[in-house]
Order: sequence, then structure tokens, then C-alpha cells
Amino acid sequence: MCQLLGMNCNTPTDICFSFAGFQARGGLTDVHGDGWGIAFFEGRGVRVFLDPKASSASPVAELVRNYPIHSLNVIAHIRKATHGVVTLENTHPFQRELWGRYWVFAHNGHLKGFQPTLYGEFRPVGQTDSELAFCHLMETLRRRFPDGEPARDTLFATVREIAAEIGSFGEFNFLLSNGTCLFAHCATRLSYIVRKAPFASAHLKDQDITVDFTELTTPGDRVAVVATTPLTDNEEWTPIAPGTLMLFVDGAPVDAGPASTFALVESRPTAS
Repeated sequence: MCQLLGMNCNTPTDICFSFAGFQARGGLTDVHGDGWGIAFFEGRGVRVFLDPKASSASPVAELVRNYPIHSLNVIAHIRKATHGVVTLENTHPFQRELWGRYWVFAHNGHLKGFQPTLYGEFRPVGQTDSELAFCHLMETLRRRFPDGEPARDTLFATVREIAAEIGSFGEFNFLLSNGTCLFAHCATRLSYIVRKAPFASAHLKDQDITVDFTELTTPGDRVAVVATTPLTDNEEWTPIAPGTLMLFVDGAPVDAGPASTFALVESRPTAS
């Protein structure tokens, strides 16, 4: 099964620490050797790195690991192919434009018999069920709201509705962002952590690397990290309940469905 990594924060932050552990899972400490990718939102632009090679052996991944790109929203993916051959066009995350913004999507799981009707606004380039699901999601949003992006609560409710529809075909864990927030949908496994003051040290599970966040942050910094399984072994991660869509804004969960609501708390990191 593929693995997901996402970050949402309230001040531009690099993901070098978390990515170091995540990268190792792509063929070194785990079996996800069929490609990897990462997308960094920078203003209204997106910087995307993709490689069909295993992340643990990818020179591009080494560049990303050692290049502190600062972003408010990041989505990364390491692939274990189930649909589509191992090629660049089948490598997540995928990117499309909607309402004058780039949207980025990555999925893990397997959708059986999912063959939606597409009307031409969005079409997959590769052969994965993941890209097909993303195109269907984007097309549904554009058709539902032809005049532009709706209010965030309406958007959240609609994404949750579409996620439930697609999820009825199988396992649909995904991360989605338009650069202003991060959606995280859990079908089976997904966890998150919010780092904020008072900061402490963190140690990776997949690499013997420790970071002391007190040396890298200010008291107002806040960052949320979402991953298929926890990346560190000395921090408390919160599992997301299966069937739940969560929304992260400014480094904190602000909404979740079907039943819970999270209050946004003021806070800001510079490395994660």
C-alpha cells in the first residue's frame, strides 16, 4: 500500500525532518519502491518533484531532503503500484487547476470497479485509479460550483460527500490541498500531530535523526503533520478515525466529519 505525508502550518516551514523519515520508507525501511513525489505550495504557485524511482535511491529525493523549501502546505507520496505501470505519469501527487488555483492530490488504497463518467473538464493522463478519482472530484466540484469557490464550510461538506461516494468503491485515504488548507481523508490508516509551543525534541522511527524544535521555532509557530503511520517514536500522534474527513488550516485541525468539530487555536514552526 502507498503512504502519504502532508503538512499544513501557519508560517512557511520546511519539511526536511519529516521527509527524511518518509523517504526511507520508499524501499529502505518499507516496500514502497514504485516512485515518489512531493508538492510544495508557494503563494499561488506549486513546486512539484516526481520520480518513478524508489525514494530511498532517488537523487531527486536527496535534493528535496537537503533543500529547505518553505511552504504553508505540502503533500508527498510514496508508491506501491496496484493500478498502472511504474511510470512518471502514474506518480503522485497529481495537480490540476480549479477556480484559478492549483489543486494537489495524493491517494493510497485501491478502488474496485470505479468508472465514473467524465465530461471533459478533467481527464487522467496515466492509468491509476487515484488520478481518475482526482479528476472526478475536481469535475464534480467545478460542476457543482460553476461561479467559483464556495465558502469553506460548504466546500468541506461537498468534499466529504464526494469522498464518501468514491470511498464506497474501496480504500480511499487521500490528501488534498489548494494551497490555503489541507484536507485529509482516512479510510483505514492516517494519523496527525500538531507541533506548537512548548516545543520539544523529536526522533524519527525510520532514521536515527533527532531534531530539537526549540532551536528552530518561535513561540507563535504551529505545524500539523499528517502521515499514513507516525513518523516519530517519542511523540504522541492522533489516529484519524476511519471514514473521517479532516480539514487543517494554519497548522491546526478546524473541522472534521462526520461528527466532530475542532476549534482553531492561535499559534506558528520553521522546520518539521
